[in-house]
Amino acid sequence: MKTKLNILLVALTLIISSCGGGENKKIDAKKIESLIEKQDLGGLKSAKETITSEYSELRNQIDKINLALAKLDTVTKAFDVTAIAIKDTLFTHYVEFQGNVKTKQNVVILSEYNGTLSNVYVKKGQRVAKGQLLAKINDGGLSQQVAQLQAQADLANTTFERQKKLWEQKIGSEIQFLQAKTTAKSAQNALNQLKSQLAKTTVRAPFSGTIDDIITDQGSVVANGTSLFRIVNLNNMYVEAEVPEKYITSVKKGTTAEVYLPMLGETIQSKVRQVSSFINPNNRSFTVEIAIPNKNGLIKPNLTTKVSINDYNDENAILVPQSVVSENAEEEEYVYIAVIENGKTRAKRVIVETSKSQNGLIEVTNGISTGDKLIVEGARSVKDGQLINIK
Repeated sequence: MKTKLNILLVALTLIISSCGGGENKKIDAKKIESLIEKQDLGGLKSAKETITSEYSELRNQIDKINLALAKLDTVTKAFDVTAIAIKDTLFTHYVEFQGNVKTKQNVVILSEYNGTLSNVYVKKGQRVAKGQLLAKINDGGLSQQVAQLQAQADLANTTFERQKKLWEQKIGSEIQFLQAKTTAKSAQNALNQLKSQLAKTTVRAPFSGTIDDIITDQGSVVANGTSLFRIVNLNNMYVEAEVPEKYITSVKKGTTAEVYLPMLGETIQSKVRQVSSFINPNNRSFTVEIAIPNKNGLIKPNLTTKVSINDYNDENAILVPQSVVSENAEEEEYVYIAVIENGKTRAKRVIVETSKSQNGLIEVTNGISTGDKLIVEGARSVKDGQLINIK
């Protein structure tokens, strides 16, 4: 083999000598400098043509020699790589969105009556039950009016009952019976209306929760619509997130979701409990709600969250490291696998089709299959058909 290589090297030397060895043809650096100093345009063009011709011929001869060397040199060193056997696995893909913690029981209680806030029965931070009395507004004599109307309604009702018995016994006229009935009904309606107004002078908790803020102090004059208290229930918390409309077929009620609370460093496993039926025309998105438990009471309304919703699953997915997938000039994606040809292990470029990616892995849907040996380390350096050595 050494003899053949020596013959090729001698041949290369002869070729170089024949192309540039003659004194008349040889163009050295000094001659070129002389032509430049003389500003000899014709001489420079002629020198360029000569050098270009010599260079082209030399390159052709070197290519032939390299080809011959590649065939004769059987001790070419293999390129070291690492490879993994491809297996199918479960692939669960999540999409991430920003979310906001909310509660449907976060209410500012307003006054429904004009008067003086005569009594406040609760303190800030106090737990209260649904229907519990929170405050009293001076009714300005309304309770006495209710008592008078109650007496009038009782009398009218008694009169009606007696007139009804007489009418059933065919005693008295029908007009007397109808007048008594109408009077009793009118008195009761007036009483009910006044009682409804009186009920507005007492402020009660609409649901069980915590008094988060006392907005108006005892003794203040309030009007209809004045803010009195803020009451919050932190037991029924949820996260609201806006999801782009392209996920409308994959994000549904009952879809698995993860809620990460950065401020608490906590991740909660949950499900989508509600999906809105309305697409926001401003950002082309729809709203989802995800229930979250609040066992320790640390989750507060308006906390920001990161929501991950499961939008895709494949039980037999082929996942490869995203770093081994390259792209050619035709925008085709490819990977390298190790194959054995004529007893030697070589790298083979394979065009693949990919789908979704997550955590540094990407799903390959076409091009490779289970059992193939995927080149991982060295995937960016190896060439198609190159001799490789799997470490």
